[in-house]
Order: sequence, then structure tokens, then C-alpha cells
Amino acid sequence: MSPTKLHRNPPFRAEHLGSLLRPESLLTTRAQLDKKEATQSQLSSIEDDAVNEIVKLQLDLGFHPVSDGEYRRHMFWGTFFPGLEGFEEIQDPPMEIFRPYMPDIAAFTESGHKPGESVICTGKIKHVGSTYVDQWNYLKQLVPEPKRGELKLTLAAPEWYHMRYREGRAYPADVYKSDAEYFSDIAAAYQTELKTLYENGLRNVQIDDPNFAYFCSEKAMKGFREDDSNKSTFEELLDDYIGLYNDCLTGRPADMHVGVHICRGNFVGSRHFSEGGYDQIAKKLFNHLNVDTYYLEYDTPRAGGFEPLKALPKNKNVILGLITSKFPELENIDEMKKKVDQAAELIAEGTGQSKAEALDQLGVSPQCGFASHSSGNAVTMDDMAAKLKLVRTLADEIWPGQP
Repeated sequence: MSPTKLHRNPPFRAEHLGSLLRPESLLTTRAQLDKKEATQSQLSSIEDDAVNEIVKLQLDLGFHPVSDGEYRRHMFWGTFFPGLEGFEEIQDPPMEIFRPYMPDIAAFTESGHKPGESVICTGKIKHVGSTYVDQWNYLKQLVPEPKRGELKLTLAAPEWYHMRYREGRAYPADVYKSDAEYFSDIAAAYQTELKTLYENGLRNVQIDDPNFAYFCSEKAMKGFREDDSNKSTFEELLDDYIGLYNDCLTGRPADMHVGVHICRGNFVGSRHFSEGGYDQIAKKLFNHLNVDTYYLEYDTPRAGGFEPLKALPKNKNVILGLITSKFPELENIDEMKKKVDQAAELIAEGTGQSKAEALDQLGVSPQCGFASHSSGNAVTMDDMAAKLKLVRTLADEIWPGQP
């Protein structure tokens, strides 16, 4: 069910997207574990210390939606899918299972590489225990109880291991007869996951979904239309994914804030995967996807302009990802304030509200995380802190006194 009123605090005026640069000690110990030169208990101790420090940094900088930096993950999507019964992580997957025109897959092949691993459905899907709840329970005990509802946990997109695969390759034909059957079990698993996390105190969820940006990519659209194996149109696939999301969120409590983060890729060395504005998806995304908040990349022209924000209804938030997490140069704060003003004007034009009312639907953030991959972007810890400080300062100057 779509939210009926604007959900605030969360989201906050100053946001970030969850993943933060890992300290060298953490990266080194994880590499040692992979080589069997360290133990899991040694890694866990290093992770605990690193999470403690990154939580302190966020609080010191004045952030409310504090995360654990995704420090216990290798990639931003974490371990939700490998933790489900019916999914298996495979190494060196055959290229013929992938849609080669999907931007993340194309980025590998165009550079002469291929995905080193993937996760694929091999049997009936069932939730058999949360792989996130221990991460959450450690994080929540680092802040006073009244602040726990502000903390943020990021989750993988429900269609993550469907969109990349060719028609008929996302699951065995003798297990699921259709996407609808497959999606039904994915949704049931998400419902159980969210219920488990809610019962443990989580109230602020961000789903990371670069796939929605693929529907903005002319290159991806062209590839999909030219692929004769596809049984649906690209537009119908978008509708199916919005329906999947809404099924995943069925029954969520009103006080559980859910947002979706849409970016164009954030891989090792600050690489992006796709390009294209939100014009293709804005009306459906803003009006049919039952989330409270959209965290939107807006740091470069590859994300297009603010015109699509005219489709935003009065009961939804947008966090403008104006500050790049990919490179160290600091943005001009006056230029950023002008951009927020432009966005508010267009939202007001679309809803018929005043600009002040439209401004109440906005916040600011980096365009993506600083380490979607554990290796991180082409920035230093000091660069990251300066970027986060700029986000906080920008929010304070536009919405003084608001978190």
C-alpha cells in the first residue's frame, strides 16, 4: 500500500547512502581470511572495532541515519540471496546465462572481463534465517535506545538476480513455471526478512537498486528490444518489478520507513555503468512504487535534469544525490543550493504546492555510497569526511535546525 502521508525523520535532511570506506586493517584482515591466514573471530573483532569508529564519525559529523558502513559485507547487496534456501553462489558463471546488454554485464565484457561470481536460483526459494539481523543488532547497541529508529540498514533489490539473466535462465523451469511464481516466493522471503528486522527494532530501510536506472539507459533498452528471447517488453518488465517490490512490502508497519536508492553504478575505482535521465520511469516509479523515499543520483549530467520530479506526488520524499562520492573535489555549496531550489520549483509546479511545501519533501546526500565494493572509490578517508561534512553543511543552510 502506498504511503498516505509524508514520512519524515527518517528520511533526514542530511543523508548518506550506507556504504563507507573501509579502513586498511579491515581490508587486510578480510584478505588474510580468504587466504586462510586469519580466523573468522579475528575478522569479527576487527569489524567490530571498525564499525565502532565509523559510527562515531557519523555522529560527530551530525548525521542521524547512521549505518555500519556495510563493513561486514564485500559488496553492497550483502548476503540476502545466498542466505535463502534455493539460491546458490556460483564461481566463474557461463556468459550465456547473462543478458550482455545489461549495463553491469556490458561493463565487464567491454573491458575484456566477465563476472567472477553470481548467485542463481537452483530450487524452491525459502527464507531460512536473516543474514542481516546480527549486523543490525550490533549496530543498534552503539546508540541510545531513542535514537535506534534513525539508524539505517541497506538491503538488496528483489530483482537483482533476475534482471541480469536471459529469459528462462533466472530459475530452473522444473521449479518455477513463470516469473510470477518465482516473484511470489521472492516477495515472501522479503516479507519475512523485514518482519524479522522490524521485530528487532529496525525502522529505517534503504533498498539499493541500480537496476531501475537501467530502464533509463538507451543502450539497455535497445539491447532488450533486439533480444528475441525476451517474452515481454522493457516497459512490461518495469511494471513487473514494481509489482514485485509492492508485494515484498505488503504488510510493512506504518512506522517502518522504506526508501529506494537509484544510481548508475559505483564500482571499483569510481566506475559507473549506465547513463540516462529519469524521464522514462518517473511517473510509474513515483506513483506506483509503494515506498516513502527516493534517493536519486544527481551529481552529473548522466542522470539528466530535475524535470522528472514534476511527477512526484505530495506524499513522497526525494533525497537529491548532488555530492559525488566518486572523486575528492568538493562541490560549490552555492551551486548546490541553487540546484535544490530548482528541484523544489519543479516539484511545486507538478503538485500545485508552494515552493516551501515542496522543499519539505527534499533532502541532500552523496549520489551513492563511498564503497559499494569493499575496495572503495577513488577517495581517501579524509576526502570522505569532507564530503559528508559538506552534505551536513548544505542541509543546515537550507533547513536550519532540522536533522
